[in-house]
Amino acid sequence: MSPPALPSPARPQPEPRSAYRAFRTITTRWMDNDQYGHVNNVVYYSWFDTAVNAHLIEQGALDPAGGQTIGLVVETQCQYFAPLAFPRNVEAGIRVAHIGSSSVRYEVGLFAQGEARTAAKGYFVHVYVDRATQRPVPLPPVLKTILKQLSLG
Repeated sequence: MSPPALPSPARPQPEPRSAYRAFRTITTRWMDNDQYGHVNNVVYYSWFDTAVNAHLIEQGALDPAGGQTIGLVVETQCQYFAPLAFPRNVEAGIRVAHIGSSSVRYEVGLFAQGEARTAAKGYFVHVYVDRATQRPVPLPPVLKTILKQLSLG
């Protein structure tokens, strides 16, 4: 006898701009397109990193060159709804879904410039570590302040 079938999870859906707390425009590049004429999937993860880290740097919460605390990606995921392609700009919406003692789950929605719904959305988890020891450390106060501004809750 086979086990009972598990219910299938709800299919992910695009989200509106109102689901995100901050935005960053990203210029697509000629090299982002693949032979199928749209942005290759690996580029989306680069955009996630760019949007979040640029925001943190601008807000004074991250010093990638000299800061003692750095974020390391330990998990990432992306769902695709519509193709993106050069030469159209992309607008990355950012929010924070979870703040732990040393980790953060960032969620990013990618919108074709001017579009109302995400062409893709995903997340990544940063664990913040001491640069020298690579061991987790508590989130610095300035980072916590910025994260709360981006937080869903």
